Amino acid sequence: MRSRRREAMALLAASSAAEIANHLNVIGPLPPHEDVRSGENGMVMVRGRIGGDGAPFNFGEATVSRAAVRLATGEIGYGYVLGRDCTKAHLIAVCDALAQRDYPTLEQRVLAPLRARLTAIRELDAERVAATKVEFFTLVRGED
Repeated sequence: MRSRRREAMALLAASSAAEIANHLNVIGPLPPHEDVRSGENGMVMVRGRIGGDGAPFNFGEATVSRAAVRLATGEIGYGYVLGRDCTKAHLIAVCDALAQRDYPTLEQRVLAPLRARLTAIRELDAERVAATKVEFFTLVRGED
């Protein structure tokens, strides 16, 4: 459940708000829900490490938006997104709540198309990078 939810959140975060909204509209009317926390913007401190294993340091701040919704059945969904897009955070929260409910249409109509599009983009990027791959050979001169 946890890995499925993590994957869903990653897909939603990598997609645009308009794209998520379009796929949710295909589902039809959403189950009744209320805002636990309406969309709001804030800042988080981003920490980094040199080389991935060095001492942590404060890299800087990043703007984030967050929202939380509760379905009528009790599931609470959370949405966090980098930037100032409260609408996207709200849509992600709705999808998170629906995913907890094992809403089958969410996987078929929202997550699967997003996954397919993102996979196609990643494959296209990998092909473009592979086309520029250069192999270097070092020739050793013989000792005369």
